[in-house]
Amino acid sequence: MGTAALADMRATEPRDRLEAFVREVVCALRLGRQRENALVYARGLIEHGGRKSLQPTLFRLGASAAQYESLQQFLADSPWDPQAVWRACAERIVPRIAPLAWVIDDTGFPKDGRHSPGVMRQYSGTLGKVSNCQIGVSLHAVSLTGTLPLGFALYLPEGWTGDPERRRQAKIPDAVAFHTKPQLAGELAERAGGWQIPTAPVLADQAYGDNAELRTRLDAAGMQYVVQIAERTGLFGPQTVFSVPARRGETGRRPSVAQPDRRHQSALELAQALAPEAFQTIAFTTGPGGHERSGRFALCRVWAAKPVLRDDVPPRQEWLVVEWPEGAERPSDYWLANLPADTPAERLVQLARLRWVVELDYRQLKGELGLDHYEGRSYLGWHHHCALVTLAHAFLTEERLCPQARRPA
Repeated sequence: MGTAALADMRATEPRDRLEAFVREVVCALRLGRQRENALVYARGLIEHGGRKSLQPTLFRLGASAAQYESLQQFLADSPWDPQAVWRACAERIVPRIAPLAWVIDDTGFPKDGRHSPGVMRQYSGTLGKVSNCQIGVSLHAVSLTGTLPLGFALYLPEGWTGDPERRRQAKIPDAVAFHTKPQLAGELAERAGGWQIPTAPVLADQAYGDNAELRTRLDAAGMQYVVQIAERTGLFGPQTVFSVPARRGETGRRPSVAQPDRRHQSALELAQALAPEAFQTIAFTTGPGGHERSGRFALCRVWAAKPVLRDDVPPRQEWLVVEWPEGAERPSDYWLANLPADTPAERLVQLARLRWVVELDYRQLKGELGLDHYEGRSYLGWHHHCALVTLAHAFLTEERLCPQARRPA
């Protein structure tokens, strides 16, 4: 066999592997045409550069007008469940990357006009400003060897969920009601927690970590977390004693929730009250590549105030992790964690500092696979697109993790 023929053979092998991968992952799709369209769309996302919206992608693939119409219907209207694709990808790939954590995050999708579902002028952390955009909430499994999205949910502001005409035009199902971003994140975590994959502590930035309802929901679901909080977050310090108050008088309902013996403090106040020797230098790995850094941290046991004082929830002891750089006037970051009381400080710090790895996921999802290139105006179509981008991401992760895979010459 000549060199050119051998190169051609090797070049076709990734496509063969992609076909086999897609066939397995989308086997839950009921119709053969759906499975064929999933493969065509995945090929378009992986094999060609440029914009990954439907029309230019199919043009580069040399697709016919009939194929374009079929793909358009497959994305926007076909009633296949994107959850089936996310689950199949997760159950195949997540055990391979051995996740250290699951990360909650969201990302902005800049949009012109007002007809794409969920689009309006709103703040996007991705863009760093208020802009006309969509916001997608996502959950990712991350480790030092790889990452994988576990699901996406489009955030619909109340201006969308309460507008029947906008709902009709964007084909938003009747069952879809308004949910906050933390509520969407909790749903994603609970759903993935029911799959046959290794679970891991949930990480989140302050926008989610400050939400007491989300923390309570994750804990009630048996999920560990290490989430960032604001310095103003109210906490009861380690000297606090909780007890159930006595009933007032002979009648009335007997109190059932333990109450604290002192007022709460902010995370900043608690950190400032810690002795200097409470802070220690702890090393942590920042992500893929194993680059090691270190910081000055202190840890203590606390109780969050809001669940006790406002939500009538029994007090639940957690870790407060504080980072206070040497020479700084005040701490730089705070986290709450519900990991066991005997958890080593090094593990808590490693998890607290691992969240940023999700940015690597977004970089590939947007920069290489066109996550933010969907131009349709269908609510279901947006989720279909995100599921198929995840499929393409999962295939590339498997290729990278498999040293036996032969690459093109």
